[in-house]
Amino acid sequence: MSTTTTPGAEKYQSANKIQLDIQGMTCASCAARIEKKLNKVDGVTASVNYSTEKATVEAPSTLTAEDLIAVVEKSGYGATLPVPIEQKSDEAAALKPRVIWSFALSIPVVLVSMIPALQFPGWQWAALALSSVVVLWLGRSFHKATFTNLRHGATTMDTLVTLGTLTAFAWSLYAMIFGHAGEIGMKHGFEFNLSQQDAMGFIYFEAAVVIISFLLLGRYIEARAKTESGAALRALLEVGAKQATVVRDGTESRVDVEDLEVGDLIVIRPGEKVSADGEIVEGRSAVDASIITGESLPVEVEPGATVVGGSLNTTGRLVVRTTAVGSGSQLARIAKMVEEAQEGKADVQRLADKVSGIFVPVVLIIAAITLVAHLVADHGWTMALSAAISVLIIACPCALGLATPSALMVGTGRGAQLGTVIRGPQALERARAVETIVFDKTGTLTTGQMSVVDVEPVEGVSRDELLALAAAVEAASEHPIAAALVAEVDRPLPVTDFENVPGRGVQGVVEGRRIFAGSPAFMADLGHGRAAWRREVIGSVVEVADEERILGRVVVADTIKESAAAAVEQLKKLGLTPVLLSGDNEATARAVAAELGIDDVRAGVTPEGKVEAIKELQAKGQQVAMVGDGVNDAAAIAQADLGIAMGSGTDAAIAAGDITLMRHDLSAAVDAVRLSRATLRTIKGNLVWAFGYNSAAIPLAAFGMLTPMIAGAAMAFSSVFVVLNSLRLKGFRSISQR
Repeated sequence: MSTTTTPGAEKYQSANKIQLDIQGMTCASCAARIEKKLNKVDGVTASVNYSTEKATVEAPSTLTAEDLIAVVEKSGYGATLPVPIEQKSDEAAALKPRVIWSFALSIPVVLVSMIPALQFPGWQWAALALSSVVVLWLGRSFHKATFTNLRHGATTMDTLVTLGTLTAFAWSLYAMIFGHAGEIGMKHGFEFNLSQQDAMGFIYFEAAVVIISFLLLGRYIEARAKTESGAALRALLEVGAKQATVVRDGTESRVDVEDLEVGDLIVIRPGEKVSADGEIVEGRSAVDASIITGESLPVEVEPGATVVGGSLNTTGRLVVRTTAVGSGSQLARIAKMVEEAQEGKADVQRLADKVSGIFVPVVLIIAAITLVAHLVADHGWTMALSAAISVLIIACPCALGLATPSALMVGTGRGAQLGTVIRGPQALERARAVETIVFDKTGTLTTGQMSVVDVEPVEGVSRDELLALAAAVEAASEHPIAAALVAEVDRPLPVTDFENVPGRGVQGVVEGRRIFAGSPAFMADLGHGRAAWRREVIGSVVEVADEERILGRVVVADTIKESAAAAVEQLKKLGLTPVLLSGDNEATARAVAAELGIDDVRAGVTPEGKVEAIKELQAKGQQVAMVGDGVNDAAAIAQADLGIAMGSGTDAAIAAGDITLMRHDLSAAVDAVRLSRATLRTIKGNLVWAFGYNSAAIPLAAFGMLTPMIAGAAMAFSSVFVVLNSLRLKGFRSISQR
């Protein structure tokens, strides 16, 4: 296998740490086998993640990536250096046509084999032709995995699939050629018990194709969830600017951000994204960094202030000297944290995979004993082989393979109807165990939009007059605070001689009076001094004045969502402890927390700080859920045991989350936890049934009480039962519908 280094793959290697992409794994036991082989190499400590299909290897500097790839290949699997996320193939897309063709060809085989009235002359030969495509071609991945594992002395669920389907297929072909099953005009009847005289008159193509079809469906559903694992990083890459205006030798030119160097001067015009982390050397503006820092309000910046790549310049023209570009930027560090947090999550070990090391050999032994026992009892080769085939068929793990994906499909479908998107079985297990739920503030518990929360005019000025004057001068401004003020009046009064004072406020002439609106510092610059207000408020204060005195103040703040308080209360009833993390100041964060009944508050937290806060809670033994909506939350969402992203937030946060809430109503968070727990209960019920069915049915097949055809039907019934049990999740109701 080629080991050519992919562009950009260097970041995955260090003196002691190498990452590899692994190909060919079909279950968690495959990951365990590769991990065991790697760990046998002197000085190597390896961890293989089946879900992300990655191996993280700590190795001495004497070992190269090529050496480790060779070890993986000797284990029967493939390995390469990591490729860029956007270049990875979509396994689910490749499986989809195989699933469609498998069911399209299998349904006629099942119908004609199980319903005598449909058995036209020569029907068995038509069934042979269709079954050959399903079993030998569409099901080839199962057989390939079986033979790969057998070469290394291992058995998995794929072993049972291959033995069951190929034995049923081969026996049917044998009976058609050397028995009377191939005679034109032959019809199948239903027989529950084996008999010595009719075994050569039965074929079992329907059992083989049903096994392949149902398991391909399970693999497709599983693959579709796995292909989303890289979506968080792709979304983060989309946040940053793609090009920058750079000043070199006094000339402005457009370049790709990859060509920027530390120390470059870049020009950021209003409405443009900041291209790289840097320090402002010229200009004043309001920069919206909420997507990175979590601050709910744009920050007024001037020469000497720092800006973060990916944030949005809203008003003035800025010239920035870059201090960090590429992999050194804060945005890139957040992306790396998301990647590391995702890889650190424990892989879900499905119960079927956990017991495969015992279950498969036991079934093979039972089948062999069945064959020998019937021969010793002088029942003949045909009956002995039929009984052994029945054991293999009824032990095939269709129900096991469907237990998780069928419940997941129905549960996630119902969740989507209720505005809750559940990513996979990992989310279900973690939702059951979560004890603490951490909330970002802006855009999660609050609307993320500015609105007027308090108006306080001075004596002799009415509330309406104060708002009218403030809205008039703010109407020409592009600042979000201005938009909130303008929204309070029907139609702003006309303004002339308008001027924006960067970092301070605005001024203009309204109905013959020069009106000023801005920060208390702006009022002090005008000589009006500090006003004494009657009450303390939380929010951004806009003071309004004319040339003689201050006329009043208007307070603008981010408002709490209507559903937030009820949602927090419901989550408490589910046994979860709420925590508030915010990039805002202490006073603002605590005011929001007090209104929502949240006692644990952490304010002024950076993106890295949010990750550390999650780790701190986890270090205390708590299972933590994180609810957020911005890029600044993405790493914390990924680090949490259960990541919950607001669908109204950024693509990066959504992609990093295990659960996405598409409704603005925070009761969706309550539904997410409840539905996840209900779906997990259903999965466990399905697995208990599947194993119970096998335990009860295998002895019946071994004693010759079931024909292979009835064994196949029973196996199909078990699968149908699992699906019907999963469909009960369609009746799940939202907390708001109760």
